[in-house]
Amino acid sequence: MPALYDRIGAGYAGLRRADPRIADRIHGLLGPPARLLNVGAGTGNYEPVDREVVAVEPSAGMIRQRPPGAAPAVRAEASALPFADGAFGAAMAVLTVHHWADHAAGLRELRRVTRGPVVILTFDPAARPWLTDYLPGLAALDEAQMPALDAYAHALGPVRILPLPTPHDCIDGFLYAYWRRPEAYLDPRIRSGSSSFRALGDVGPGLARLAADLDSGEWRRRHAGLEEAEAYDAGYRLVVSEGSSAYGGSA
Repeated sequence: MPALYDRIGAGYAGLRRADPRIADRIHGLLGPPARLLNVGAGTGNYEPVDREVVAVEPSAGMIRQRPPGAAPAVRAEASALPFADGAFGAAMAVLTVHHWADHAAGLRELRRVTRGPVVILTFDPAARPWLTDYLPGLAALDEAQMPALDAYAHALGPVRILPLPTPHDCIDGFLYAYWRRPEAYLDPRIRSGSSSFRALGDVGPGLARLAADLDSGEWRRRHAGLEEAEAYDAGYRLVVSEGSSAYGGSA
């Protein structure tokens, strides 16, 4: 993964910005200010400013894009965190678990080093947002790389799984963020903000069908209800592990 994001992550800082509504949800679940670990931290999106943060990121290219004043970043893999048991009061991991070579080991490490809440933003691989109608390879890719939702409890202990509807004007350019702005998927710059498009390879035929449906009005006829919707459940989920004596103690 360090090599992957050193290669494809050059423009992430411009395309992947924290959406304040999503940030509020994440921060509200992290509990009172405490020393916080952010694993798979990338350029620092969603890191709160009201607490001490330590970032873990394996890609030097992503670390270089962290803005001045961002939290210090340690180059390490999620499956081998270089910290003592219970070193942090809370931890977060945002749209990163699917990139870990060993999902279960990384989740166990998160729980090991964290006394209190662990908050993970992930995606339900069973979800089928409308974009998968045009690019069915996305569904296969999600199933291949995203942990099933029941896998989190196996690694973390008891968890809550909360839906995170995506705002219609979301400013974070993750894969399904443009659900009400379908023309965006025809822009190669927009697509470059998602690693999934890199993994899919040739998306030309599917995007040609999307372009044709947009030109004919078929997309809008098929998805008429979406044009007025303020948010859309594309499949993003917040997984929350509160912490216990069995999983690192309380905060």
